[in-house]
Amino acid sequence: MDSKKEHTAKNNRIEKWLKDPIRADVIDIAWPVLVELLLSSLFGMVDMIMLGRIADSALAAASMAAVGITNQPLFIGLSLVQALNVGATAMIARYLGSNRRDRIENTLKHVTLLSLVMLAIPISLFGLIFSDAIMTFMGAQADTLQAGSAYFKIVMIGFIFQSLNMSISAALRGIGETKVPMKINIRVNFLNIFGNAVLIYGLFGFPKLGVTGAGLSTTLANAIASVFLLKYIVKGNDVIQLNLKTRFKFDKDIIYNLVKIGVPASIEQLVLRTGVLLFAKIVAGLGTVTYAAHQIALSILGLSFQPGQAFGIAASSLVGRALGTNELDLSEDYAKETRRIGSMISTFMALILFFLGPQLVSLYSSDPEIIKSASLALKIIALVQPFQSSQLILAGGLRGAGDTFWPLLSTFIGVLLIRVALAYVFVNTLGYGLAGAWVAVFVDQFVRWFFVYIRFRTGKWKYTKLR
Repeated sequence: MDSKKEHTAKNNRIEKWLKDPIRADVIDIAWPVLVELLLSSLFGMVDMIMLGRIADSALAAASMAAVGITNQPLFIGLSLVQALNVGATAMIARYLGSNRRDRIENTLKHVTLLSLVMLAIPISLFGLIFSDAIMTFMGAQADTLQAGSAYFKIVMIGFIFQSLNMSISAALRGIGETKVPMKINIRVNFLNIFGNAVLIYGLFGFPKLGVTGAGLSTTLANAIASVFLLKYIVKGNDVIQLNLKTRFKFDKDIIYNLVKIGVPASIEQLVLRTGVLLFAKIVAGLGTVTYAAHQIALSILGLSFQPGQAFGIAASSLVGRALGTNELDLSEDYAKETRRIGSMISTFMALILFFLGPQLVSLYSSDPEIIKSASLALKIIALVQPFQSSQLILAGGLRGAGDTFWPLLSTFIGVLLIRVALAYVFVNTLGYGLAGAWVAVFVDQFVRWFFVYIRFRTGKWKYTKLR
């Protein structure tokens, strides 16, 4: 009888915890984003595992290294697009909260057009023309360049579709609609995995294309996602839609807001990706096998990023909406609750990375040297988790308020100054190898957390004005 009472009391506590209105709002927005991002990372990990299982071990290592080297410049482009989208999410959330719904569609049109014309198309063309030169600059050795040249060109075409998808998804997240992007991305990622298997290994009579096949499958999946997302917003709902018959007009207030929020966010992302690129170049100097181990660690790190990213997106949407209704205390409560839940999940993931590192790495490769190096990196990554998650979520809250300068400052100091400098010293001067590089990442994450946390505690971000 006592056991039954205890069970009932436990269920009541869980139900009460879930029904807290602030917590319910956070979970409602964050869980679809978390599922979407986690599955995207898992699918990315499966891509790497497929490449790592290519029969020729030298080709497998070169293929994984090619994906890693290609991802660094690609992520610079995606980060610039994402920075512009930060402004869209914050503005649309603020307009929704203040009941200025007439401005939501126009903001969607502005951010979509600007991201395509100013960023996606020019960057894609640049990547297509200078693909080999970029890979060589990144430190690609001859085997990596041979394996990955065609892959680089193909994913740069897919970059245009990725950019469009990110802009539409950012607008939908601004109104709190996170389930639609989740459902679409899950479908196309399953399609991508199937396409990878067929084109990498040459199944069902298709040619055996290796890493080039992975690029083709990824680009096709991104194009299909664009079709689904465009169909949804053209069809429209009661809050956001894209009316193609309405004539587009530039709005100086929307441009002002996008510049005010987006320029610091763009500089932050440019600084971040430049720092990560230089960091990758330092690690690439350790050789193809070590870089393959590093890339596996990065792939798994991408999975651990996702709770912070998901709850950071939820914080942006909810903080922006609360500030739109001028509920300043509520905006802070939303930010604190998103950090609390996101940190709980990240701590759980840290334990998995610390204790099950070798088992995770062995999914990618059976090479003992790769398993040893990547597993040690994962132990360091596990220690990074509390600072990483808190930093990502609180920075998301600041961006939702339109306060993007302090995340920029923290990234400039943490990544470009501390991570790159320490990695160079630890790897090239002291000879600590891959472990030294990842210790530099730990110090960087701690410094970024410190700056963002101090800014959040001041509360000044609640008074950022938008037009």
